[in-house]
Amino acid sequence: MTNRTLVIRPFTVADQPPTRALILAGLADHFGVLDETMNPDLDDIAGNYLRPGSTFVVADLATEIVGCGALVTNAPGTGRLVRMSVSRHHRGHGIGRALVNHLLDAARTRGDRRAVVETNDDWSDAIGLYLACGFKHYDHRDGEVHLDLELT
Repeated sequence: MTNRTLVIRPFTVADQPPTRALILAGLADHFGVLDETMNPDLDDIAGNYLRPGSTFVVADLATEIVGCGALVTNAPGTGRLVRMSVSRHHRGHGIGRALVNHLLDAARTRGDRRAVVETNDDWSDAIGLYLACGFKHYDHRDGEVHLDLELT
């Protein structure tokens, strides 16, 4: 990352097009191909993720959205991190870790005692990020790795 300042801020409706494109590009990077119809929630991020008890943030670097992530309620006292993504050109510079830490702070603030996340079992960069942030494996099934972190 350059000396530009990274700002993690709440998602706004104006962020819809670049945030959708960012997430889809990340999926295409990983899977090689992408069927956009498999991600209908991204057509209306505000409608799907800006609900009471949810947080959706973007990482802004010099007015460019370079990352995003959401915290949703998984169960009482448990938050789930979803839609985590960092642009290809900005990976490996701490943006993902900053997003995870921001969302974990939000989970603690709202009183969650546990955070969970899941990803494909072949997505080693994502798994490595979550492990580096303190998450632990608790399940592995159907091609997915499930990780959790106690927030107490």
